[in-house]
Amino acid sequence: MDFAFDARTEELRGELLAFMDEHIHPAEATAEEQRAALTSPWDTPPVVEELKAEARRRGLWNLFLPDPRYGAGLTNLQYAPLAEITGRSPHLAPTALNCAAPDTGNMELLAQFGTEEQRKRWLEPLLAGEIRSAFAMTEPEVASSDASNIETRIERDGDDYVITGRKWYISGAMYPGCEIFIVMGKTDPEGADPRRRQSMILVPRDTPGLEVRRAMRVYGFEDHAHGGHAEIVLDGVRVPATNLVGEEGGGFAIAQARLGPGRIHHCMRLIGMAERAIELMCRRAVSRTAFGKPLAQQGVVQEWIADSRVAVEQLRLLVLKTAWLMDTVGNRGAHTEIQAIKIATPRTVAGIIDQAVQLHGAGGVSQDFPLAELWAAARTLRLADGPDEVHQRSLARRELRRYV
Repeated sequence: MDFAFDARTEELRGELLAFMDEHIHPAEATAEEQRAALTSPWDTPPVVEELKAEARRRGLWNLFLPDPRYGAGLTNLQYAPLAEITGRSPHLAPTALNCAAPDTGNMELLAQFGTEEQRKRWLEPLLAGEIRSAFAMTEPEVASSDASNIETRIERDGDDYVITGRKWYISGAMYPGCEIFIVMGKTDPEGADPRRRQSMILVPRDTPGLEVRRAMRVYGFEDHAHGGHAEIVLDGVRVPATNLVGEEGGGFAIAQARLGPGRIHHCMRLIGMAERAIELMCRRAVSRTAFGKPLAQQGVVQEWIADSRVAVEQLRLLVLKTAWLMDTVGNRGAHTEIQAIKIATPRTVAGIIDQAVQLHGAGGVSQDFPLAELWAAARTLRLADGPDEVHQRSLARRELRRYV
């Protein structure tokens, strides 16, 4: 990347690139070997804690939080190139820097909407990397892309709330260190305004009635990154009313505030994933021969590489524009661009990675290269934080509104 950012961003970029080369990339194979030897696949490989300690020592910690009381105080535009770098090793680098989802969104949520008591009890240990968290919104029985469909109930009973429902693909929930769930459900199911029916509430993992039922697979394999994805059941879970986040009926607005930064963070990292795929594609092309000449001299391979480079440069400019708008006019003012990057980036990056897989042949789908996991992550992000079609629908309606 040839952009010139401000001095602080350039300094952090240099430090982060060095950290990736000296520690993250060499630790990738070590982490896999250690994970295979663990009693539970959801336990953290020891090397991850070593990486976290080194990242913190270098000041590469909580870079995503713009509020200097809690994080590095970077703008979205400053954080963008840093998140891109971590995307080159998406299952290791974000965790090492305490910048991994779903904790990032949950920390932002608690910082913005949590009470002093909630921030002290949950935000502070999350900021320190001492615990992990999960965000429980998606449900198996309804189309959760429409939040008004959520069926989980949060009912007031004296000084408590009682929660009943079933959630799945709850990221981070399989991790033993996941100690707090932010649960979205309905406090006013029959309310006149569909956007005021939902609320969010904090549910500690050890609360009676909360069951982490099973790990959900992603394309047939268990995704161990960031604590996997779980199906959970809340059967009459009772928590104090003080665990409510914000006000009753504020869940939809809180979710939108949480998802805006989350979407751009994903897109930033996706660009880093694409860059790594291009690098692997080029290295493979110059090192392998087929039908009498290097793969790098095959016309179709040259097209893949050229088109991939063009696509990444386009995506990066759009993401940087979106980051700048979020900083200058706010998330609402950047609504169109946030949707545009969420539509374009996962789809395009999944295509680039798929071509890299094709170039690697059997190796591309094996565990010897990171491409299969990168592709699964990119493809899954076409569903996470709202499927493509929801963003396309909203974006098209905004465009059409000017002509009606």
